[in-house]
Amino acid sequence: MTQAFYSGISGLQTNSTGINVLADNLSNINTPGYKGYNVEFASLFEKNVSTSAGSQNNSVGVGARVQTSSMLQSNGSLILSDRSTDLAVDGNGWFGVQGNGKPIYTRDGSFTFDANADLVTTDGYHVLGTMGGNISADNVLTSVLNEVKLGDVTSQKKLRFPKSLTFPPVPTTKAKFLANIGVDAVDRTISANVVDAQSNKNELKLTFTKDTVQTPPGSQWSVQATITNKDGSTTYDTKKGKVIFDSKGALVSTTLTTINNNGNPVKINLGTGFDGITSINRPVVPGSSLTDGTIGGDLRGYAINKNAEVIATFTNGRQSSVGKIALFHFRNEQGLERLSGTRFQQSSNSGNPTFFKDASGQNIIGANVVNFKLEGSNYDLTHGLTELIILQRAYGASAKSITAADQMMQKALKMGV
Repeated sequence: MTQAFYSGISGLQTNSTGINVLADNLSNINTPGYKGYNVEFASLFEKNVSTSAGSQNNSVGVGARVQTSSMLQSNGSLILSDRSTDLAVDGNGWFGVQGNGKPIYTRDGSFTFDANADLVTTDGYHVLGTMGGNISADNVLTSVLNEVKLGDVTSQKKLRFPKSLTFPPVPTTKAKFLANIGVDAVDRTISANVVDAQSNKNELKLTFTKDTVQTPPGSQWSVQATITNKDGSTTYDTKKGKVIFDSKGALVSTTLTTINNNGNPVKINLGTGFDGITSINRPVVPGSSLTDGTIGGDLRGYAINKNAEVIATFTNGRQSSVGKIALFHFRNEQGLERLSGTRFQQSSNSGNPTFFKDASGQNIIGANVVNFKLEGSNYDLTHGLTELIILQRAYGASAKSITAADQMMQKALKMGV
């Protein structure tokens, strides 16, 4: 009968622990990235009881214990956010943030750029990832990247970006022109914007004049190319050439090749055949042009896209990836050591963090990262309330067993008096 006291007490302790874990789950039902826990119970050792028949072994249990508190592996639902720096992992994987000396792992993607343009959590921990390596020491973008390749798992660093960043001008190197200048002896003009090394937008103008003397078949034209600044006050270069069309109006040849754009050569492309400049007896088509190059720009800000790329946007409309957020994976996620409801660190049970690889062996994040969303708690409220009733009843039953054992013992003592 004495054992009933200890069994009842163990029931109070285990169910009390279960209620504590459950209460923590319920209190974090609105915490982004929270991983709920289930409490698993087990019986204590049992005591053998001999019988006169001897045909079977009988035993009496001596109580219960908490065997483990296991992390729920399901993903939480995605919650809409109004910030591009808020991220949710749709799949497996953990964000890494720099803790005190070693990384911390979390599913809470509540990130932001601080006053220094570092990517951090809301409480100041730096987010880990791979830098693009395309920013010079004097904060100039050295190359445009569509994607930053994820480095080795042990080489992930704090994602730190400059507050000011310059997109250097890219001078125009080629200009293609397209138009039908017709067959009449009327001057035709086509223009294009070209960029020089000083980030100036200049004007390249082509003027076509039909030659007075024509040699059939086909037609012959003279063309003059001129580059000036935008207001026309400065002329950088002028070139003249000849253009010959066949009897159908297709371009046969031209002697106009390149022109100087304030120190930078620009290749002039009038096309071939009917792709480019033509002289067809049909309505004149207004000219158009295709050029490369871009003016310089200053940093507008940073954002994060669905591929976990940190994107720098500039005042000239250009963009470039400058970093990539890492997603870490573990052989046994339930073996991670819990630091708080949303943050964990690796342990001997979890194994070392790893990266997934694609078919070519390149490291990849291995899951979809959704911006403008956060992952909610993965604990189900309905299930929690049901479990709360069960644990409450079990706690009351354990207390009742202690009361019953006490009453029985009191009665036995009175009988022995």
